[in-house]
Amino acid sequence: MRRYLHVLRNADFRRLWLGATVSTMGDGMTFVALSWLVLSRPDGTAQLGLLGICYTAPVLLGGLVVGPLLDRFDKRAVLIADSLLRAAVVASIPLTAVLATTPAWLPFVVAAVYGLLKMVPLAGFPAAIPQLVDDADLEPANALESMSFSIAGVAGPAAAGLLIAQFGAAGVLLIDSASFVVFALAAAMVRRSLRPISAAEREPGAPARSLSLAHLAKDRVIVATTIAFMAFNIAEGMLLVTAPWLAKNHLADGAAALGMLLSAMAAGEVVGAASAGHRQPQRSLVRAIGLVQAAAAVAFLAVLAAPHQILVAGGFFAIGLFSAPMTVWAQSLRMRRIAPGLHGRAFAALRTLMQATPPLGSAIAIPLLANGQLAAAAITMALIAGLPSLYLVVTGRAISPGLRPSDRDLDRTR
Repeated sequence: MRRYLHVLRNADFRRLWLGATVSTMGDGMTFVALSWLVLSRPDGTAQLGLLGICYTAPVLLGGLVVGPLLDRFDKRAVLIADSLLRAAVVASIPLTAVLATTPAWLPFVVAAVYGLLKMVPLAGFPAAIPQLVDDADLEPANALESMSFSIAGVAGPAAAGLLIAQFGAAGVLLIDSASFVVFALAAAMVRRSLRPISAAEREPGAPARSLSLAHLAKDRVIVATTIAFMAFNIAEGMLLVTAPWLAKNHLADGAAALGMLLSAMAAGEVVGAASAGHRQPQRSLVRAIGLVQAAAAVAFLAVLAAPHQILVAGGFFAIGLFSAPMTVWAQSLRMRRIAPGLHGRAFAALRTLMQATPPLGSAIAIPLLANGQLAAAAITMALIAGLPSLYLVVTGRAISPGLRPSDRDLDRTR
């Protein structure tokens, strides 16, 4: 707890983290409210798939643009502009609902803009963290970011469901718009400059190639951990389909069971992130990431415990518990290995790659579950999530968590 309190005493980090947490809560409400608007129409079920495409597909395009912006301009300015733009776009639905009638096409435009800009805070906040906190505080700072996502991932949709009943979907989107304004104000209150790192400020002797994205492909540590995360996200994409199917067909409490499973995984993520931020491996971060990923992969097999809800929920908790340290430790590892002047482009590119793989997992799970092959789905999830972790465990080498790699360090990873 001391490490977290120490980081939160940093006023600039505290402001940005609180603003990001409020905004992430709003993000959790967005798709629920937009889905409800679309489903309320006569042909709403058919249009729901189109809404999902608009909400997710533009992330890939946005990720390509966001990185260069974060490395070229002050990150505060980019986060403020993004938040105010999204606030205005999201507010267009409640405003048109009050002034006239919301056009049928508007929810899809809002979803597309949200997807296009999604990577700004996802890459912008972690790219700013090394400029806000000392190197020794990266783990608790990254853990706090991870915990805010986990908590908001449960609280946001749950709050949206309750608020829709009181204020309607348009009213919830107005609250979501206000959450973006809060983030913009928080970013504006950050006193420390988050401008790009100039050539004069780079570490003496840093190789020029370290400011090229192509250089990342030569760093086996970055490549291996990224591929491992992409694979794990494929398994999580399968789980997103498996969980509701399991609740509907094999668990007694139905929808309530689904809520319990998702809450259990989020609770595990909070505990895992808190533990990872409190203490980091002292020898090999890469090997430690591989070990916790292997443990999380085994936990996917808990779906085979159905119809025993408590056992299945325990597996979901374990997935969250072991996957959260992966995120915290890998993010700190990247921050230390990647040159500061490349943080915006690197985090945008890597997170875009990792965000792109869950739909593939959903596509893999659907035909298996349609044929009732739960065992095949469980084994497939465990193998996809676990096999890359074996490479990290076997080949992981001790990497000093307090140093950015020199040419000699990079040569060791080739």
